[in-house]
Amino acid sequence: MSCAIDVNILLYASDQASPFALRAQELLAQLASGRELFCVAWPTIMGYLRLSTHNSIFAHPLSPEEAMGNVESLLRLPHMRVLSEEEGFWAIYREIAGHVPARGNLVPDAHLAALLRQHGVCTLYTNDRGFRRFDFLRVRNPFERRNRM
Repeated sequence: MSCAIDVNILLYASDQASPFALRAQELLAQLASGRELFCVAWPTIMGYLRLSTHNSIFAHPLSPEEAMGNVESLLRLPHMRVLSEEEGFWAIYREIAGHVPARGNLVPDAHLAALLRQHGVCTLYTNDRGFRRFDFLRVRNPFERRNRM
């Protein structure tokens, strides 16, 4: 069984001012030290690089080198996989976007949901309730007591 993490987990783990920083760091440490396959999608990684280095988002943004170093730490883990679109992705996205009208801010969520479905990943760790719209996903909010690992 595998799981995936959303960009907000990575962002909280990098933002010491966040009240979620410690729990996000703990979750990442648990995933890193575990045996379960866990996944991160390329759009999640690019979103992390964009937001963690943005001075309007973080009071103390990361340098590009720091942010890329964090990504490289994840990429080196033997049981971590990066997800990207494969043949047939568009059909999956269209199906998902047909069930949950994807427009505006929901487009990147539908993109990630379609990637997860294409790769057979059913569990997503996120603080974004919007992912509960995708009925095939088991959404786990690690910041709610009942969903902790």
